[in-house]
Amino acid sequence: MSTQARLHTDVVIAGAGFAGLYAIYTARRLGLDPVCIEAGADVGGVWYWNRYPGARCDVESADYSYSFDADLQRDWRWSERYATQPEILAYARHVADRFHLRRHIRFSERVTSAAFDEDAALWTITTDKGAVLTARWFISAVGSLSAPVRPDIPGIDRFRGTTAFTATWPEDGVDYEGKRVAVIGTGSSGVQSIPIIARSAAQLTVYQRSANYSVPVLNRELSDEDWAAIQENYPERRRKSFRSGGGSPHEAHPVPFHDVPEAEREAIFERAWGEGGVLFGKVFNSQTADETINAAARDFAERKIRSIVRDPQRARDLTPDDHPIGTKRICTDSGYYDTFNRPNVDLVNLRRTPFEEITETGIRTTDGHREFDIIIFATGFDALTGTVLRIDIRGPRGDRLQDAWVDGPVTLLGMQVPGFPNFFNINGPGCPGVLTNMILGAEHQVNWVFELIRDAQARGYTMIEARPDAATDWTDHVLAVADRTLFTRGNTWYLGANIPGKKRVFMPYLGGFGAYVGYCDTVRRDGYKGFVLSS
Repeated sequence: MSTQARLHTDVVIAGAGFAGLYAIYTARRLGLDPVCIEAGADVGGVWYWNRYPGARCDVESADYSYSFDADLQRDWRWSERYATQPEILAYARHVADRFHLRRHIRFSERVTSAAFDEDAALWTITTDKGAVLTARWFISAVGSLSAPVRPDIPGIDRFRGTTAFTATWPEDGVDYEGKRVAVIGTGSSGVQSIPIIARSAAQLTVYQRSANYSVPVLNRELSDEDWAAIQENYPERRRKSFRSGGGSPHEAHPVPFHDVPEAEREAIFERAWGEGGVLFGKVFNSQTADETINAAARDFAERKIRSIVRDPQRARDLTPDDHPIGTKRICTDSGYYDTFNRPNVDLVNLRRTPFEEITETGIRTTDGHREFDIIIFATGFDALTGTVLRIDIRGPRGDRLQDAWVDGPVTLLGMQVPGFPNFFNINGPGCPGVLTNMILGAEHQVNWVFELIRDAQARGYTMIEARPDAATDWTDHVLAVADRTLFTRGNTWYLGANIPGKKRVFMPYLGGFGAYVGYCDTVRRDGYKGFVLSS
């Protein structure tokens, strides 16, 4: 039993990533006293933990940054088109220091439970350090990709060599110089790290269950001229981003695919490929909804793979066959496919030769045993719901969030859950979140939540709760939008398909960031329709 005194504050925020930092800033600006609980030893969220080699954002740095402060936007000088993890973490630290946010953060501490007392209209929040806090408002900013998956492979604890997870990479790194290395997983972290590891390892063996499409990132340093142009155009760039589908100023080809002569389509795809990055998934409007457009993009990408990878069987193994292109987040890479031409790199297709066990000295699949010095797990996350559901969150009648979401998450605008008053979830299921620029998404949601709190308090209300019918309607809308696309045809983490036993429900909102912002604006103009404000 904890002997610590109970601390009362206005708002408790779980997580000090970009959403949590902005929530601290916004709460304080409104005169509230925030306390943030952060499991890591520093700010940055996913960018604190994901220190693996090659970690890089797939949204351009000029866009993947806060827009709320013009001086910050001007003073912080990004060095590259796509920033690496160290630079993004440095930016998060700079923001925390510049706005004096650290004084509100309790580091190396994790929220373990939260229970709502309806009579007092307060949350009681406990941590793994034995702390007990009470607060009117509880905000989850724990992140959509922050619950690492530990794969269920027999013998995983028997290996006597070095093991590492890309999602929780050691601060002092991993020495793979001259070593025999296995990488399990070819999602984003695998695709980014494999080319770098291959340069130093004596032998690298990649274990792949599902191939992913990857597009060269084509990163480059930002010149002074580049930066001056970005600064000059920032207002318009941000305006476009908030009205766009994905939170960046990207615009699809202005002529619909079916109106473009077939001979010109190749050049348009080639130009998009040459620009680099995940936006190859959005070359034409409706590319992830129209099978004909998607097939054309997919054919182009697959021809690119075959043109790079010299071994035909290996090229076939690296070509996805289980999802339309863009319906699983396209990876970005620096020489990923070419890495498989190296003599020290091998590829194991786990669909043909599945795992049998991890042994004391290596990995056994159905085609035999290989010995390794290092095994790296690039095995992804229990996305969107995993981290928040690891907190024991209980509503006023003892209802558990884990039970409320057993058949899939139900939310109102992705921000509130019926039965859990005064609890808000940022960038989780039911909003564009992982399908958009998450910093701008966090800014929008945090602003919206605190404007709602401000308006409720000004009218004398102490409780805010999503109405069940309104949350059901919104969730049905999220699913209906997804069903009109090709996204539901792939077994992806958007559906929770990477987690055994998890209900397969498409979780993000696919209607686009601009449309979502419009919905939220309408709800506010209609007096927060769907939300119950009470005392």
